[in-house]
Amino acid sequence: MTLLLQLVCVLCVCSSEDVRHVYAPGDIIIGGLFPIHLQTNRSNPGSAVCTNYNRKIFLRSQVMIYAINEINQDPTKALPNITLGYDLYDTCGDVWFATRAALHLLKGQSEPQSYCLPADIDSALPEPQTKVVIGEMYSEVSIAVARILSLSSVTQISYGSTSELLSRKSKFPTFLRTVPSDTSQTKAIAELVRQFDWRSVAIVGSDDEYGKYGSDCLVENINKIMNVCIDFVDILPGNFALNNSETRTKLFELMKKIEKSPAEAIILFTKGANVNFIMEGAIQSSFNRTWIASDSWSTSTSIASMPDIQRVGQVFGFIPNQKEIPGFRDYVINEMFNTTNKFIQHYLLNEQQGSETCLDPSCLVNYIDRAGSYYTYLAVNVVVEVLRHLLKCDSQKCERGNNFNASEFLTEIHSINVTVNSTRIWFDANGDPSIGYDILQWNLAGPKHSKTNIGVYWPSGRMELSGDLIRKMRNSNVTAFNCFKMCEPGYELKQLKRRCCVECAPCQKGESSSGRDAACQRCGDDQYSSLQRDKCLNKTIEFLDWRDPFVVILTFFDSLGIIATVLFAVLFTIHRRTPIIKAVGGYLCFLELLSLLACFCLVFTFTGRPTEASCFIGLPVFCLAFTLCISCILANLFQIMLGFNFDLSNGRWLQKLNCPVAVVAVIFGLQLTLFIPWLALYRPHLKHTPELNTTLLHCAKGSKVLFGAMLAYNAVLAFVCFLFAFKGKRLPDLYKNASLITLSMVLFLVLWIPLIPIYMFKITKYTRKIEAAAIVISSYSILCCHLAPKCYIMLFKKEINNENAITEHIRKHYERKEMAVVTS
Repeated sequence: MTLLLQLVCVLCVCSSEDVRHVYAPGDIIIGGLFPIHLQTNRSNPGSAVCTNYNRKIFLRSQVMIYAINEINQDPTKALPNITLGYDLYDTCGDVWFATRAALHLLKGQSEPQSYCLPADIDSALPEPQTKVVIGEMYSEVSIAVARILSLSSVTQISYGSTSELLSRKSKFPTFLRTVPSDTSQTKAIAELVRQFDWRSVAIVGSDDEYGKYGSDCLVENINKIMNVCIDFVDILPGNFALNNSETRTKLFELMKKIEKSPAEAIILFTKGANVNFIMEGAIQSSFNRTWIASDSWSTSTSIASMPDIQRVGQVFGFIPNQKEIPGFRDYVINEMFNTTNKFIQHYLLNEQQGSETCLDPSCLVNYIDRAGSYYTYLAVNVVVEVLRHLLKCDSQKCERGNNFNASEFLTEIHSINVTVNSTRIWFDANGDPSIGYDILQWNLAGPKHSKTNIGVYWPSGRMELSGDLIRKMRNSNVTAFNCFKMCEPGYELKQLKRRCCVECAPCQKGESSSGRDAACQRCGDDQYSSLQRDKCLNKTIEFLDWRDPFVVILTFFDSLGIIATVLFAVLFTIHRRTPIIKAVGGYLCFLELLSLLACFCLVFTFTGRPTEASCFIGLPVFCLAFTLCISCILANLFQIMLGFNFDLSNGRWLQKLNCPVAVVAVIFGLQLTLFIPWLALYRPHLKHTPELNTTLLHCAKGSKVLFGAMLAYNAVLAFVCFLFAFKGKRLPDLYKNASLITLSMVLFLVLWIPLIPIYMFKITKYTRKIEAAAIVISSYSILCCHLAPKCYIMLFKKEINNENAITEHIRKHYERKEMAVVTS
């Protein structure tokens, strides 16, 4: 702070060079800073020459003078007993000139040296006569000026500085603006990118407060949009527009980047002077691209009128909401040259010396910059409204006169809410206004170039655009740079080797995509992708349907087995006291028939749509029922073997084993020890197994180990029966029990043993068919091989169904073997 104040003192006292400005006295002085010359050339250190005279900025300075005179001459007198004056400076767009101008504005009008450093550094600085300054245009210049003006709490209202940095009140507490900040503008540009469905953009900024911070904000906001890629960000040097060898090299490099870039839009967020230089290179290269103009050059007449500008492609631009200044156009045509001030005198002198003159008012009105001029006009009217409230003015007088200080003015302006020419404006805590953006499209075809308003962006984030334009911009499937924006259904966008460039790649099997920019999505477990991969189709639920020919045949034979089992039971009941019934186990044959009936009935749980109940009952109960059936057969075989064992020394303890009920109970009980934990802990359940185009609905075993153990147990029982039956073939068996049982047990083993590895390792759609068929065949093997021959004897061979026939058969059997016969 001390160094800055010392600099102020030195510049105030020691510099005798006059700063070009125009001054009009008044009760209250409003300062103004305008870069009427856009550049400076410094041939020697400490000296500078202003160059590049700009008619638009000259007219902005006249807008401020016009607005102040309008207020002073208004018969309704917003400030009845107060006259406004002005003190305007041409800053030449240079920090050095602008700083000197700010120091002149701060010094006391009657005491040129009164703003030097006070003897007591802690004492208050002198109150400046100028309480508010309108300007500057460039953010870089406004930052320097804002640091100086804040020393005395002088309010600064910019009509063109948009840098986000200036919104930081901790650094620039007295800065406000009537133009939106770059933060709002970058959000607007990002929203346009989203609305137009662009997938890749490039950003060109500059190494200054405007271009650098604007580019950073753009990157931040565009990165928030899905599926948008920033191909490159190029920050130009601060002196890029000087057109020297260094900047020409930089321009060549930039042109190469743009030429190779797949970006659908090039965003130029930099000063108009830099854009002029870039567009010269783009015209020479005949780039047919889409360009996004920031507010610094979106209304530039000089760029739009460049020769062959139509070669560069199409241009969209952003400019803060703007309106015509009431009466200013007529003022320029009819009155401005009839008045006099130093800026007008300098303009006339400059035009007389120029090669392309614009001395006629009808020529000059074409240079009225609606944006910057209107926001200068807004700034003056905001100042007047603040003064009216601060000085307590009514239609007759202002009670406080001009007695107020700069801090009071700064406090009051933050609470202002005024409508000027139908534009309602107030300032937020950061000093930013409630102003949105107009969106422009340059019409470069034909001799007359114009700019069309195609939409608007509001500070709330809402954007309104022409619907036809949005459809036109979105209807392109492929960009001019062979990068895809959208795909046909069944394809998705994938990254190529080039950054920000994608191509359409087909979806994989089991995936689908609706096209455009949709990614391939995995179909659900119960779905599969169509051949075109454009949609997911529901898989067919597959199970043993009743209409299946196999099921129809199986059901027929299963029903026939049930009927046969019931008939056999009736027939066995009728002949229950005959020897043949005793030969097949007596009352155990009814238990055997009951288990076979259960096996046949269980086949129906395998057909039709499976349920949790059918899964629970099916295989587990079959394993249990078949164990009961085999145990009855085994008990019968054991009983026969004991009956023909003539070793009297072993007879007593063998007779103790001759208890069929105990044999059945033990064998069945062992199977129960596997059955109970299987159902209690790992019970079978309904399961959906996805396959290619179908979902197999089947019963999961729950525990393959326990199921395999039960099945293996039955196989062991069948094998034991086989051994007993095979050994029993040497016995005198009139009814051929042993031979027939051997056949049925072989059939069972042949059917079920090969199924064990199938169960353990793989489930197919044929498994339940095999299971159901195996149960039917297994049941038929016992029914036909073991029981059916007995029914045949009961019906057609009654002569051998008596005890005499059995005794005779046994006697002859042992006589052939020359053995003694015991007939008891």
